[in-house]
Amino acid sequence: MAAGHDAQKAGERVEALLAELGSQAGPQVAATAEELVSCLVELYGAGLAEIVKIIGEDASGPALMARLAGDPLVESLLLLHDLHPLPVADRVQRAIEAVMPQLGAHPGQVTFDGVDDQGVIHMRLERGGHGCGSSSGAVQAAIEEAVAAAAPETAGVDVEVVTPEPELPMLQITRRPTAARGTR
Repeated sequence: MAAGHDAQKAGERVEALLAELGSQAGPQVAATAEELVSCLVELYGAGLAEIVKIIGEDASGPALMARLAGDPLVESLLLLHDLHPLPVADRVQRAIEAVMPQLGAHPGQVTFDGVDDQGVIHMRLERGGHGCGSSSGAVQAAIEEAVAAAAPETAGVDVEVVTPEPELPMLQITRRPTAARGTR
């Protein structure tokens, strides 16, 4: 594969070719082609797992795995085969830290609350009290997209949006100016 290869486009192309086979050659040929693709993915996954194991046994393994996981294509393959060296919580936090600066001056605070038994990531978005240009929906969508991409093996992302109660204006009581007191 060439540098900069888009894994998503390659996956979409495989899906399109399988669909074309199914429509032109019939369901039996399509089923056989799908099984072939599945076997190849399993074979490459097993090979990748051995590479990860060998790298992990080397003293420089952790640094090398971090570099490999930093490459988008390699990271997608590690995720596909459940071999990513970072746990879900770390990848979610990394995704949040990467997306927040893109959301304007006051997007709010995001908290990762964990992954439930069904595999859904739970997060809390506490909107700031500042009037910012980013709408709550746009901020939420950007966070969900970034987190889902960082942890595609999960079943989904649930963001609870919490808006603080508006602060009441402070009433200031002061003495009347001297000139106003004298007219009474």
